Amino acid sequence: MQVAVCGPAECTEAEARAAFAVGRLLAVRGVTVLCGGGPGVMAAVAAGVRSGHGTVVGILPGIEANPRESPDLSLTVRTGLGQARNVVLVGSADAVIAVGGSWGTLSEVAHAMRRAADRPPGSFPVVSLGGWRVVDHDGRPVPGVVEASDADHAVALALGEAG
Repeated sequence: MQVAVCGPAECTEAEARAAFAVGRLLAVRGVTVLCGGGPGVMAAVAAGVRSGHGTVVGILPGIEANPRESPDLSLTVRTGLGQARNVVLVGSADAVIAVGGSWGTLSEVAHAMRRAADRPPGSFPVVSLGGWRVVDHDGRPVPGVVEASDADHAVALALGEAG
């Protein structure tokens, strides 16, 4: 199983701690983690995966090595696609966890929701941990993005272990 963990390059300490915990929890369950490969949430999740002796793949926007890439990545895919790499990231995953929020993260959540809409209900989990809350024009939550209370809950939801 491959889970994409998305989040902002500029994140809070709380978001970094949550991303690290998510990465470690996924790694110890044997899940391959995908991320954007940069700083912030991406670096924190990569460090968490590395601490759990797992595999983390960075789906990078450029084609050249970048000093902002996380040193904890196991593998990199240099796409040369810029922000369009978000489609590759989400398209390569079996579930998505968004930690925190930025415009890029919102893009990844939107692509994940489009992907989920093309699959049987519940077969492509999209989880938000302290991130964007998507509502319709009447202020009602849009079905599909499930909010998690903490890292354990986010991982359980992504892996279909939450009841």
